[in-house]
Amino acid sequence: MKILIGDDHLLFREGLRRLLEQLQGDSTFVEAGTFNEVLDQCRTGETYDIVLMDLHMPNWPGFDGLREIQALQPGVPIVVISASEALGDIRGALDHGATGYIPKSSSVKVMMGALNLVFSGGIYVPPGALTASMDAAPRRRSPLDVADRNSGYGLTQRQREVLECLRLGKSNKQIAYELGLSEGTVKIHVTAIFKSLGVKNRTQAVIAAAAMSA
Repeated sequence: MKILIGDDHLLFREGLRRLLEQLQGDSTFVEAGTFNEVLDQCRTGETYDIVLMDLHMPNWPGFDGLREIQALQPGVPIVVISASEALGDIRGALDHGATGYIPKSSSVKVMMGALNLVFSGGIYVPPGALTASMDAAPRRRSPLDVADRNSGYGLTQRQREVLECLRLGKSNKQIAYELGLSEGTVKIHVTAIFKSLGVKNRTQAVIAAAAMSA
């Protein structure tokens, strides 16, 4: 596995690399101290398995910078590891394509669990952001709010199973195989889940799924 670490603090990069070595001992690491250096590393022709980076490092252009990295490394997961726990930063990163957001204040145990989830294809969102995100979301079904919360937001048992698979980062093909469904049926369930939760994509659905299980 080839991992790109972008952070302007050398000590943190070294600590993160040592932590990653415990999880992915055979990995190769490339480090960058500014956003421009991250871009330069992404332009070398090398393809990374994952990019781990901070926000607001030198040359940081805003959240559109995540789109720039995605354009240079198509399909490569980008995980933000930041000192900021502001909901705006978390939502901004996820809305611009980040596949996870890990606060630097996390304990070693939490960070290792979060990284393991990401490496297995899941999406990690800070627990503290889940409730705030759901509370801030528009209420499309407010008259039945309490009943919906108690019954899984109106989802059927099968839809809740599909939603759990989404939370684990599984593709429609994997979900179909595990649940004994056709891919077409899975797509129908996913569309119904998005509509019931009032979300537009899988990342937002994952946030909702985590809030439901909290």
